[in-house]
Amino acid sequence: MTTPLDEAALSGGDGLDAFFSSVERRAFRMARMATRIDAEAFDIVQDAMLALVRKYRDRPAAQWPALFMRILQNRILDWHSRQSRQKRRFWQALPGVEREDDFDPVAEAPDPVPRDPALLIERARDMARVEVAVRALPLRQQQAFMLRIWEGLDVAQCAAAMDCSEGSVKTHLFRALQSIRGQLGDPS
Repeated sequence: MTTPLDEAALSGGDGLDAFFSSVERRAFRMARMATRIDAEAFDIVQDAMLALVRKYRDRPAAQWPALFMRILQNRILDWHSRQSRQKRRFWQALPGVEREDDFDPVAEAPDPVPRDPALLIERARDMARVEVAVRALPLRQQQAFMLRIWEGLDVAQCAAAMDCSEGSVKTHLFRALQSIRGQLGDPS
C-alpha cells in the first residue's frame, strides 16, 4: 500500500513514472513466474518499485534498470526463502490458485501498440509454451533467463542483479536454454 509520500515521489517529474511504466509488465511477469501467485507477484513488484523510489531516486536514470532488477530479484529470493521456512515449519504449502475475482491491474492496462490479431494468437501459443518451460526451471536458471534474454541485460548486469559471478550467470543461462530447448523440442 502506498503512502501519500510514496505517491508524491512516484508522480514527481524525475522520470520514475516513465521508467516504471516501461518495466512494470515485465517485472510482474517475472515475479508471477517465480511465485505462481498473482497477488504475491504484484506485492513483490510494488515493493521493489517503492524501494527504488525510497533509496535510489536521486541516482541517474541510466542506473535505474539494473538497480530495479537487483531489487526485484532480491525480493523474489526473499519470498522463496520465506516460503521455504514456512513449509519446513508449519505445513506443506499449496501452489497458488488463481481465482476469478482476482483483479490484475497490470493485465488490465491497455497496450499502446496496435497488434495484428492473427499474429498475436500465434505469438500467444508460442509464448505459453515458453512460459511453461521457464516455470519448470530452477529459480536461479529462471532468473538468468529472464534477466539476460527477456530483459536484455548484459552478463555483468545479470551477475550484479543475481548477486553471483558472471561465470555463474553463463552456466545458469546455458542450462536454462538447454532445458527450454529440450522441452520445446528444438534439436539445436
